[in-house]
Amino acid sequence: MTDLERFRACMEYAPCDHTPFWNWGAWPETIERWKREGFDPAKGSPADACDRRLWFGHWFFPNPPFERKVVEETAEHVVYVNHEGILMRERRDQPHSSMPQFLKFPVTNRREFRAFWAERMKPDLSARIGPDWARQLREWRAQPAPLIIISDRWGGFFGPLRNLLGVERLCTLFYDDPAFIEEMMEANADLILAIMEQILAVVEIDAFGFWEDMAYNHAPLISPQMARRYMLPRYSRVTEFLRGKGVKYVGLDSDGQIGPLIPVWMDAGLNFLYPFEVQSGMDVNAVRREYGPGLRLWGGVDKRALAKGPAAIDAEIERVRPLLAAGGYIPHTDHSCPPDISFANYTYYLRRLALACGQGD
Repeated sequence: MTDLERFRACMEYAPCDHTPFWNWGAWPETIERWKREGFDPAKGSPADACDRRLWFGHWFFPNPPFERKVVEETAEHVVYVNHEGILMRERRDQPHSSMPQFLKFPVTNRREFRAFWAERMKPDLSARIGPDWARQLREWRAQPAPLIIISDRWGGFFGPLRNLLGVERLCTLFYDDPAFIEEMMEANADLILAIMEQILAVVEIDAFGFWEDMAYNHAPLISPQMARRYMLPRYSRVTEFLRGKGVKYVGLDSDGQIGPLIPVWMDAGLNFLYPFEVQSGMDVNAVRREYGPGLRLWGGVDKRALAKGPAAIDAEIERVRPLLAAGGYIPHTDHSCPPDISFANYTYYLRRLALACGQGD
C-alpha cells in the first residue's frame, strides 16, 4: 500500500498491510545530541522507516510576521519581540528546552485587535504559501501520501486568542467582555474559512486540524460549559463547511489534560484528536473505551519512556499495542523528543514500533 492508501484505510478501520506510524520530531538540542552520538542526517535517519505525510501547519501565522527586535540582552537572557508580536524573555543557553517568560502580548483592546487583524491576518495565499501556491498544492496532492493541513497556533478559538492576549487576560475577558471574545472568535473562523475555501477549490485534502493547546497537566484552562457556549458554534461552522467540501477528517491538537473537553469537540463534529500527553493523564486506551471508533486517535506514546531505555520502551509499546490492531489509531510520541533521549534509544524505539505495527520481521 502507499502511505496515502494506508492512512485512509487506518482511519476507516479497514485492513492495512501495516499500521501507519509517524515520527514526531525532536527538539533542536536533541538533534545536536544525536549528532554527537553518531547521527548523520546526510546519510538518512531511522525515521525514514516511518509512514510519510505531507503536513502543513505554518500557513495561518500572522503575515507579514513581526520583525525580531531585541530589547535587552544579558549573559543569561535575551528579551525580544518574536514573529508573533509577543515580547518574551528567553534563556540564551537552552532557548528551545526551557519555557520563555511572556512579558507583553500584541493585543490589549478592540482597537489593537482590529489593527492586528487587518494588517496581519489577510487570507492571501500568495503571501502565505507562495506566488505559485495553486501549482504547489497540486504537486503535493499528486504524491502518494496524506495531505494534512493543521492551522498551527493561529487556527482555533482559545489557543490563538491566548497568543494575542495572554492566558490571564483571555480568561478574564470571558467574564468582563464576552462580546469581544466572540468578535475575535468570529474573525478567526472567517480567516480559516477564507483560507480553506481557496485551498479546497484547487485540491482535496485528507485531514484538517484546529490548534488549541488549551490545557495544563491537570485540567483544561476553560470549563467544558464555557467551551460549549463560545467555541462549539465556531468549530461547527468550520467543520460543516469542510465536510461540505469533502474533508472527511477534522480534528484538533491540544496538549495537556483534555479529557473534559472531548465531548464538546465530538459534538462539534471533530473525529480525531492528538497528541494525548501521557504525563497529563491522557491514555489512548481509556479514550477509545469511552468514545469508541467515532474518535480517531493520533499519538499517545509516552516520550518519557524513550529516555529510560529498551525495557521501558518495550513496555510502552505493549501498552498501546491493542489499538495498533484495532484501527483508527496512528502511534507517535506525545510530543517531540526532548534532549534526555539518546540516539540509541530513539533508534530502538522506532525499530520496535515498526515491528509492533507489522512492518518488517
